[in-house]
Amino acid sequence: MYPLKFKPIYQEKPWGNQQLKKFRDDLPAGKIGETWDLSCRKDAMSIVENGVDKGKTFQEMIDTYGEKLLGTKMIGKDFPLLVKILSVSQKLSVQVHPDDEYAQKQGEQYGKEEIWYIMDAEPGAKLILGTNGCTKEEFEEAIRQGKAEDMMNKIHIQKGEIYHVKSGLIHTVDGEVMVSEIQQNSDTTYRVYDYNRGRELHIDHALNTIRFDLEGKKSHGVTAVFPEYTKTWYALSKNFSLEHYDIVECVNERSDSERFFIFTCVVGNGEIFYKGGSLPINKGDTVLIPADLGEYTLVGHMEVLKTYVPDFKKVQEEIMYIVEN
Repeated sequence: MYPLKFKPIYQEKPWGNQQLKKFRDDLPAGKIGETWDLSCRKDAMSIVENGVDKGKTFQEMIDTYGEKLLGTKMIGKDFPLLVKILSVSQKLSVQVHPDDEYAQKQGEQYGKEEIWYIMDAEPGAKLILGTNGCTKEEFEEAIRQGKAEDMMNKIHIQKGEIYHVKSGLIHTVDGEVMVSEIQQNSDTTYRVYDYNRGRELHIDHALNTIRFDLEGKKSHGVTAVFPEYTKTWYALSKNFSLEHYDIVECVNERSDSERFFIFTCVVGNGEIFYKGGSLPINKGDTVLIPADLGEYTLVGHMEVLKTYVPDFKKVQEEIMYIVEN
C-alpha cells in the first residue's frame, strides 16, 4: 500500500467563511465552516484522491485491504476517528459533547472527545472553554437569561497552541480562528445557546452532559529535542494519541502492523518518502499511513500532527524513555 490522501468534504456553517482559500484551490462558494478531510461515515464518506486507488471510497478501501490498511488491532471495528479543519468567523454555538456512556444511552454509537490545534487566530481571538466554578443550577439559570458565557472561562489564544476538549467540556469560539481538529467519529453536539440563529437547542441533554469539574486550559505536553526535529506528546487517551512534530530536516518512521497513523500538516510543506514512491504534503493536508507501509520518512520544513488509537503501554514506555534519558 501507499500513503493516502482524500478529497475534502466541505460543510457550510452559519459561522463559516472563505478563509480556507489560503491553502485550498477547490473551495466552493458560501460560508464554509468545516472541511472533513478524513471521514468514514455513511453521511460523509471520504474518497481517495491519489494513487492507483483514486476514486475509491474509504469504506471500499477498508473492505479491500482490511488489516493491511487499518492494522490488526483496528480491523473489525468502525473507523474510530474524524479529522477536520474548522474555519470560524463568528461564534460557534455554546456547546458540549457527551461521553460514550451517555451517547449510547441516547442511541448514538459514540460520544465525542476532540483535540484542537490552533492553525491561525486573529488578535484578540478567544476560546470560551469550561465553566468558572459555577454550579449546575447557576449555569442553568444563566442559560435561561442568555448569559451562559458569563459562567465560562475566556482564554486568549495564539497560533500553535493545543487544547484538549474532553467530553463534557462546554465550549465556543470568539473571533476569527482556524483549527485543526481530531475527534472521535461522532457528530453529536448538544447546543445550549446559538446566538439567535434558529438552530435546535438541546439544553436538557447538555445539562446532563456538562462536567463542571473539568478545567479549560492549554495543553503543554512532554517534549523531546532531536537534531532534525522536535517531538511533543500532547494527548494520550483511549480514543486517540496526539503528537506534534516540528521538523527542520527529516523524521524517519515505521508503520505499525497493529494500527494506522494519520498525519496532518499544520505549518509549511514537505514530502513523505516510502518504498516505491513519495507524496507531497502541504499545509492543510491530511495523510493516512497504512499499517503495512513499512519504513517512511517525512522530509521538509514543516509542523505535523500525528494521531492514532494508541497502545497505552507502548506510548507510555516511549515517553518514559525520553524523560529518563
